[in-house]
Parts: sequence; structure tokens; C-alpha cells
Amino acid sequence: MTLPDLTPAQRTELELLARGKQDKSRTMRDLKQPETPEAAHALLLRAGLWTDARTPYADRLGAALNPVTLDVPPFVPEQRLDLTHLDVYAIDDEGNRDPDDAVGIETLPGGLTRLWVHVADVAALAPADSPLDLEARARGATLYLPDRTIGMLPDALVEQAGLGLHDTSPALSISLDLDEDGNADAVDVQLTTVRVQRLTYTQAQERLDAGQEPFVTLARLAAASRELRVQEGALSIDLPEVRVKADEAGATVTPLPKPEMRGVVQECMTLAGWGAAIYADDHAIALPFATQDPPHREVQGDTLPAQWARRRTLARTRFQPAPGPHAGMGLDLYTQATSPMRRYLDLVVHQQLRAHLAGQDGLSGKEVAARVAQAQMNADATRQAERLSRRHHTLRFIAAQPEREWEAVVVDRRGPQATLLIPDLAFDLPLSTPAAPGTALRVRLGDVNLPNLTLRARVVTD
Repeated sequence: MTLPDLTPAQRTELELLARGKQDKSRTMRDLKQPETPEAAHALLLRAGLWTDARTPYADRLGAALNPVTLDVPPFVPEQRLDLTHLDVYAIDDEGNRDPDDAVGIETLPGGLTRLWVHVADVAALAPADSPLDLEARARGATLYLPDRTIGMLPDALVEQAGLGLHDTSPALSISLDLDEDGNADAVDVQLTTVRVQRLTYTQAQERLDAGQEPFVTLARLAAASRELRVQEGALSIDLPEVRVKADEAGATVTPLPKPEMRGVVQECMTLAGWGAAIYADDHAIALPFATQDPPHREVQGDTLPAQWARRRTLARTRFQPAPGPHAGMGLDLYTQATSPMRRYLDLVVHQQLRAHLAGQDGLSGKEVAARVAQAQMNADATRQAERLSRRHHTLRFIAAQPEREWEAVVVDRRGPQATLLIPDLAFDLPLSTPAAPGTALRVRLGDVNLPNLTLRARVVTD
């Protein structure tokens, strides 16, 4: 198709269609093209008006792309438990800019170990129905795109409340007194002051490998807790993960390493959610409790096809103001409590716990349910925008190396159609092949179509 010279008004019209901001286009009709966002996107690429770095998915889904610029109040002095004498570590990926959780231990008499999970006290700065709370609720979650991050809350709040960004940090801390087998003897929630050291997972792993405390004890407690949850039916799903980064010059996809300490920290965060849920249940505090129905079938094995199939058996997590079992976690009750900077429902948990600690009435169960409905709708748009943007930039990465051969595994099939998983990309795609699940193949990827987010795979034979 020969492209005519487009007027500024026509360009604007095409961009609005591509961004999902209008559903009609006279220009597309005149060119006898479909009036769809994908067709407009393709035309803008062919005309050189958009580069392949441009991603319209957040726009189409209504996810906010403007940073939050609301004023952030200072922390108000209040009574806090001083824990600055304890070693505390915020362990994250390299380059993390919003450290909102940290871990540490305290040895207790009688063979118990107190696991401390400290979380940035965001609710002290963003109480319920404040302007910051309303803005975070409207967004639902922080938007993580390969080329930028748009926070649910202002950068100024992160700089003020992030753990380890100052000599000492205010925190809302969840403690669990654990025995050698990982059973909890007591749980508690307190406002604290902590002194936090920031580490990458690699640095923490080096300390664990060297036999240093508290990393050895943290690993032991995490292993015991994980074993207890497995006995209660918790599912473990181990599929490849990658980090996708992009800019105007190109995109990179890097397999995400999985040192033991990553799993240790994840288990500590799971314990914190369980502990917060127990505390709330004991004190009749309405929270957005996370629940999940049991899988509809059991899948055995640790192969990639088994991991793929096991993930497909999981029901979606539901949030409700009353506790209930979470089958995938193997827990009788659970809430997400460790990311109040990044997930709105975690912030609601903190607001409710804070209200209880202050002797105030928090939200009712009905009010919590209303916040769940609104936040989930907005967070779903955020997660979908992230998924589509990651796929877009992964396709850019693939298109830049058309001669490369990729290792792939057949993880599923339905009739003549199989699903391939490329571990180095954490990327799946359909392929017509008689190969059985578990078969390893070498493929070349081509015919990348960014507007439609598609490509084709061709099996390489010797």
C-alpha cells in the first residue's frame, strides 16, 4: 500500500485509534484499512511516525502513565518499638529503587526464633481516604514496563519511606515466633524503628554460602516453613523467568537467576502474610484476605510440561474481607502485606492494622470489599499492560537476531497444535508439530508482527 502524505490532523486521528482512545478513523476508511488499533499501529510504523519502541497497551487499557505528583506529608512522631540494635536486611534485585520489605531474626529462650519482617510504613503517610490513598486506589498497583516504571505512589514517598534509604526507617513489623519445625508459637504486629542494610540477592547468597548469620537461620526457617506448607497441599511451580529491559535503541531479555536466597526471602514474605492474617483474624480486623480454591486436578512431576500443566490447574486468587483457605499456598488463611508501595490492597492491609494499633475503628468488611473491587479492576489493567508490553519488547529482541536458533520445549498440545516454551525468553507460542510434550526442539523465530504481537517458529533440523 502506498502511503499518502498525512496531515497533522490525520496523524493525530491515527494515534488516537492506535492508542485505543477512539474507535473510528476516516483516514483508515479512506485507505480501505480496518479501523482497529492494531491496523493503525501498523500504519504508523510503516509511515515512520512511530518507532518499534512505542508501546500503546497501557493507553488502550486505561492504565495511568503520568507520575503521581501529590504532596507527601512527613512522618509524625509516635510511639514505636526501637529495634535498631537488630541486624535487618532489605534483599532485592540489583537496581531496585523501592525497597519496601526487610527481614531479620531474634533468638528467644526455649529454642524459639523470632522472625521479623519489616515493611515500609506507607500507611502512616497515606491513610485511608487521603489524597494519596485515593490516587493509589485509582491505579491499583505500580506499573512496571520494560522501559519505565510508573509508581502507584509518588517517588517522594518512596524516598522518604523506603527501607534502608536513611539511617533509620519507620516500619510496620510482623513477627512470628517459630520453633525448629517452622510452627508459629505466637504472632504480633507492631510499629517499629529499624536500621536496614540493603543487599542484592547475589550478595545475600554469598553470605549464606559463607555460613554467615542470620542468613543460615533464615534459610533453615524458610525450608521448614515450606515443608509444612507442602504437607498442607501447597503447590510449587518452577517456570523460567526473565528480566525485560528496553529503550529506543533496542530491547534485552535476560534469564532471571534463582539463588536460594530469592526463595528464602519469598518464604519470609509468605510467612509475614500468614502472620498478618492470623493477627487480623484474632482481633476481628477486616482485611482483603487472599483465598484460592483447590486445583481441579493433581499434576505429578517436575518437568517443564508438568510445571506448565500445574500452573494451569490453579484457580485465580480471590480477595474478600473474611479469611478463607489459600490452596496454592497451603495456608488456612493469608493476606498480602509486604508491598504497600506497589500494591494497593497491601496498603489497605496496613491501614487496617494501623487503625487497630491506634485503637481506632478501621474500615468495615463492606468497605474493604468495595476497595477490593475497585483496586482489582485497576490493577488488572496494569498487569495486562505489563504483560503485553513485555511481549512487545521480547519480540523486538527476537527480531534483532533473526538467524539465532533457540532451544524450545513442547509443554502442551491440543490435537495437532502444540505449545512451545522457550526458556531463555520465558516465551510461549503455538506450533503445529507431532512432537510430544517434553520434546526439546531447536527453532528459528521470524515474521515478527509487533502490532499483532505475533511471530512464527520454524523447527531447525540437522
